[in-house]
Amino acid sequence: MVRQPIFKTKSSQQGGFSLIELLIVVAIILIIAAIAIPNLLRAKMAANEASAVASIRTINTAMITYQSSYPTVGYATTLSNLGGVTPCTPSSTTACLIGSDLASGMKSGYNFTAAGSGGPPAVQYYATAVPTAVNQTGIRSFCSFEDAIVRVQPSGAGIPSEAACESLLPLSQ
Repeated sequence: MVRQPIFKTKSSQQGGFSLIELLIVVAIILIIAAIAIPNLLRAKMAANEASAVASIRTINTAMITYQSSYPTVGYATTLSNLGGVTPCTPSSTTACLIGSDLASGMKSGYNFTAAGSGGPPAVQYYATAVPTAVNQTGIRSFCSFEDAIVRVQPSGAGIPSEAACESLLPLSQ
């Protein structure tokens, strides 16, 4: 009598993937990621810059409204004077004109400042938006003053004064 083995072995045609096939799939995924990730980062920086420009425009509108609402004070002396926490009661120290995130001075990878000067009443102001990390959260800096034209600093460096802002070219949008 011929003894049959208790366990049968599979034939040489097993299912599954070979190591080479898996390596090829991983290599293709890595190539796609290498192409997609830089594009994603550029898109995020472009979105941060667009948000910064919109925020500078919001600050301009808020400064003009503040000056109209509080003519004896003039323009707001700090960015936080334009904001306020919810529930907000308008006053010259918390005007409730911008959101608390923007009034805190940081939003979408940018640091914001706004300051009124001269007077009293404050007859001038300038506002800036500078990336928190140049070439990571944004590439360019932005500023504006009483004429409400958004200007751009292509290097992303800080803009130390209203005179420095005045010397920059307007944003072409």
